[in-house]
Parts: sequence; C-alpha cells; structure tokens
Amino acid sequence: MALVATVDFFTPIVDDPYTYGAIAAANSLSDVYAMGGEPLFALAIAAFPNDSRTLPLLSDVMAGAADKAKEAGICIIGGHTIMDKEPKFGLSVTGRVRPEKIWNNRGAKAGDLMVLTKPLGTGVATTGIKWGIAPKETENIVIESMMRLNAAAARAGREAGIHTATDVTGFGLLGHLIEVLEGSGLCAEIRHSEIPVFPGVRELMKRKMSPALVDGPRFPGMQWIHRRFGIPPVPRSSRENIAHQQAKVRFPPLLPEEEVLLLADPQTSGGLLMFVPEDRADALRKALAAADQPSWWIGRTHPMASPEMPRITVV
Repeated sequence: MALVATVDFFTPIVDDPYTYGAIAAANSLSDVYAMGGEPLFALAIAAFPNDSRTLPLLSDVMAGAADKAKEAGICIIGGHTIMDKEPKFGLSVTGRVRPEKIWNNRGAKAGDLMVLTKPLGTGVATTGIKWGIAPKETENIVIESMMRLNAAAARAGREAGIHTATDVTGFGLLGHLIEVLEGSGLCAEIRHSEIPVFPGVRELMKRKMSPALVDGPRFPGMQWIHRRFGIPPVPRSSRENIAHQQAKVRFPPLLPEEEVLLLADPQTSGGLLMFVPEDRADALRKALAAADQPSWWIGRTHPMASPEMPRITVV
C-alpha cells in the first residue's frame, strides 16, 4: 500500500457555518478520491477572528466537517488553529491506495472517453449567494452538490478499472483538462452541448451588481446604479483562468463570452473528470448508475498530431 496526502482550505462561501464546514471537508477529501484512494484520517486547519461574534461559530464549522468526515468513514484526529481577521477552514487528508492502481493526471490515452460527475457553475453561484441575488433553488442545488462526496463516483471508477482522473476545482474544467492533456501528450474534443451547468447559473450571469454596495445601506436609485455600473457575479479568477487557458483552446466562433467563462469557472468541491477506454465505458456507466451518481459524457481524447494543434477543441 502507498499513502497519499492532500490539503485544502478556503474562506466561507456560504452563510451557514455548519454547511461551510461540511463543504470544506468534502472539498478537501476530493483529492484523495481523485487519486483512486481511500481516506484514512484528517487534520483540521482553521483561522478565525478572536471576537465574541465570530469565534463561537467555529464549533459549528467543526461539527459540519466532523459529520462529513464520518460519512467518509474517517475521523478528524487533530489539527491547528490560529487567529486571523478572515475565517478560513479546511482539512489535511491522508489516504491509502495500491501503487499499481493509483490514478494520476498524466496517464490518459488517445481515444479515452471523458465523463464529468458534477455540473459547472459553483463559482458564479457562490458569488451570487454572497451578493444575495442567487435564486433559492439554485443556492440549494449548488450547496447540495458541494456537500456531496466524490466517494461513490470514485468507487464506480475503480470498479470499471479506469486509469486516469482529476477533480475539477479552482482552475475550472478547461484548466484541469489541459493539465491532464499536457501531461499525457494528447489533445481533446469536448461537446459544449453535453457540458452540464447548474440550473439558474446562466440566468444569474445576466444580473449585475456593484460589489461595493452589496453590504451597504439601501437608498433610492440603488437598483439603477446596479444596472448601470454593476458587474455580473463572475469570480475574478474565472477571467484569470481563461486568460491563461484561451491560447490552448479553440472555441466555436459565435460562442458567447458567458459560456467561455463557465468553462473556466473555479469550482469548489467539484466533480471528478474521469478518462476511460471505450471498451470499459459501459462498465463505468453501469457502475455510476448503480451508485446513483450523475454523469455527463463530454468528449474524447485524440493524439496530438502537431505542436500547433490546440489542446482542446470545443464543438
């Protein structure tokens, strides 16, 4: 057996402290699942303001994380806490995997089919939640997805005998796919129509807000200011991501900017992106269905015929 280890933490993305802790734990556990491993234990990492209003919420954050760890079959056995102006929380997770069965992000083969296990759009949705403009239905479905462990999807992948996977997180779908393709010496074609997006996210991207006024007092004319000078709830890191990625991607000529940004949207506790040979695709479909895990088959890898080819072609 071999050990695998990972660490991740971030600032609050939802208001409820218990939910924040559960999402942070699910997000931290995801990297172990993305390596085909099973978690063994975790250590908590917390930074919290030392004030009477915020510090008591840390117990609720820890409760959410502990319950999510219990769902994963492990314990949080310790950790470290410091004082900080802005809350931060996450886990360092240690897992195990057989060395010959570890999934890495450099082992894809030409002709592999690509399957994604969660929709895109958590970056837009959580920004909308912070600004108070996300529809309740969108908020609920996105939170449920972020709290869902990738454990069952990973088990399905192991049953089907896949060899390569990654989780889709801060660099968005394009960034993590490019990482796999460059490490494997391949390119890929993805079908835009097959890429899932959370309900309500596209509509949310049409809303505009002035972030400086979000938490301030209301006054006459505020809505006009938002419409006139506001910006959509697109995370800054989405634009940073696409600035680094677009030279390696060929987009359809008339693809709207919003759709491009969704492909680069930074995900929190995103799904697994798995690469499976065509002769094992049916086995993976059956295993995912048996585990009650959603899946979207978004494209296929191809040989890199020349250095001038784009890594990803969106059709």
